[in-house]
Amino acid sequence: MGFDDALNKAKDLAGENSDKVDQGIDAATEQIKERTPDSVDEHVDSGADAAREQFGLGGGEGEGEEGGN
Repeated sequence: MGFDDALNKAKDLAGENSDKVDQGIDAATEQIKERTPDSVDEHVDSGADAAREQFGLGGGEGEGEEGGN
């Protein structure tokens, strides 16, 4: 299975379980922010938004979009 096949399969699963995927992205984002300096929060949020977009969930739906720490 190539990368594109795996990505398409992941997108299909994400579409079927979008609420759980979104919660997982939020949880991962918060864990990363707790373990890294506040100066990288904006980058972490950008990565979370990119993950949401990649899975077809739309970007910017998570918590802490402005990096207000």
